[in-house]
Amino acid sequence: MNKSSEVKKIALEKKSDLKDKALEVKKGALEKTADAKESALMKTSEIKENAGEKTAEIKADTSDKTAEFRENAEKTRKQAERKINEFISTLKDKQEEFGKTISDYTSQKPLTDVLETENSYIIKVDLPRIKKENINVNITEDSVEIQAKFDEEDETLEFIKKERSYGDTSRIIPLPEKIEVKKASAKFEDAVLTVELPKVQEEKIKVKID
Repeated sequence: MNKSSEVKKIALEKKSDLKDKALEVKKGALEKTADAKESALMKTSEIKENAGEKTAEIKADTSDKTAEFRENAEKTRKQAERKINEFISTLKDKQEEFGKTISDYTSQKPLTDVLETENSYIIKVDLPRIKKENINVNITEDSVEIQAKFDEEDETLEFIKKERSYGDTSRIIPLPEKIEVKKASAKFEDAVLTVELPKVQEEKIKVKID
């Protein structure tokens, strides 16, 4: 074999070796690419799975919080309604109590006028449905107390509205100045008590002029 043939043979062998190495490199690259794709797919699947779990957890947590919020809101609404109803009920009771107090006060205080003349005070008191023997008049130097007793209604009856006076009533009337207690007089006519109270007259002493 001549040198030329030997060189060609060596060149062919090297070329074959290079092809084998190229094929081996290509095969390795393909295997690495496949591994990378498989790893990427596995990562993607894992990420999707984790994302799905997180989404489910968030949805469940949101649902729980929404239910809890609605429950708390319902409790708050019921508590507010109960407080409002209690307030309205208390207000109604107070109104009824106040109305009864006003009614009792106006019904138990007989209407009275106090008149003044030059020498006396005259007191007139409306006392309807009262007998004269159920009236007492007590006088001091500077006040008059009038006591009276209204007849009670039949106890078997139930009131729907009550404005008239019943039972004992009294009225103390202060006077602007002292009166002559022993000279006072009273009369009862047409359901009106009239009390006349003479004023204390200052004693006048005539002074002799020298």
